[in-house]
Amino acid sequence: MQGRLKAAAGAVLAGLIGAGTAQAQEVTLTVHHFLSPKSATHTELIQPWAERLRAQSDGRIDVKVFPSMSLGGSPPELYRQARDGTADVVWTLIGYTPGVFPRTEVFELPNVHQGDALATNLAIQDTFDRLAADFEEVKPILVHVHAGNALHMRETKVTKPADVQGMKLRTPSRTGAWMIEAWGAEPVGMPVPALPQALSKGTVDGALIPFEIVPPLNVHQLTDYSVEGAGGNRFGTSVFLFAMNKERYESLPEDLQQVIDDNSGRALAQEMGEVWNRVEEPGRKMQRDSGGEVVELTPEQTQAFAELGEQVTQRWIEQAEERGIDGAALVEAAKAAIAEHSD
Repeated sequence: MQGRLKAAAGAVLAGLIGAGTAQAQEVTLTVHHFLSPKSATHTELIQPWAERLRAQSDGRIDVKVFPSMSLGGSPPELYRQARDGTADVVWTLIGYTPGVFPRTEVFELPNVHQGDALATNLAIQDTFDRLAADFEEVKPILVHVHAGNALHMRETKVTKPADVQGMKLRTPSRTGAWMIEAWGAEPVGMPVPALPQALSKGTVDGALIPFEIVPPLNVHQLTDYSVEGAGGNRFGTSVFLFAMNKERYESLPEDLQQVIDDNSGRALAQEMGEVWNRVEEPGRKMQRDSGGEVVELTPEQTQAFAELGEQVTQRWIEQAEERGIDGAALVEAAKAAIAEHSD
């Protein structure tokens, strides 16, 4: 009898331990992105976010991060992976899926973003009601920019649009392609992990990327000049999406949904704006230290590029209106919101 009681007690204890373990780790989320585990995106955004979810859920949410497309597919497939549930969460570039984010593209336009990731991130939050229709198929955690695209050149020092006439330049987006066309150059679209090989082989003469990409891809070893506008102004920017599968989010208990909500939106946008402004300087330094030159254009030289950029903005407005979107109002709202958060 005593033996049976001990056995029963043991079974109950084992059951309680098992229940406690299940309670301690109810959910495992997969996060997929296209950059290396050394990138700022991985170390400054995704890993800290994952750690906060674990801590704030008391271990009930576990997060497994898969960098460098290690779950399979190519970078342009990431949005569909989040939408369809192949991955629970992805971080991707909206420019990889042209036409899917027709409103949010406004923040990529030349002369809208002014080179301050924090100002533009907060502006996206302020105007999100105008953009929300772009994100109906996923649960957005963060929509953000980096500090903006500098022009990194293999051999040519660029101070005016004519300097790139006929050259091939990597673009991250269709609006970036329009801008390159306005300069008289040929845009070449490619995911950023393919850039080092394209530069080394001479497939492209230069590329639009932020300085934060220089260290993980060793761009300073492949280019001689990095060009930005007066006062750190940039040639447009890229908008990124950190998003979760909608059904996966809605399947979670309300308290775990709240943990994700607490680590989404405005507070995260502010934190990441500060991070992306900060992580630019190491790339600048690496270019200089390698013998390359960081070129800051004069205000007059910057204006020559800005005038061509205005053609891109007008082209975007016209296409937005063809889709029934008031593009002019979006541009005005975006510029006003950025100005409000700028020094």
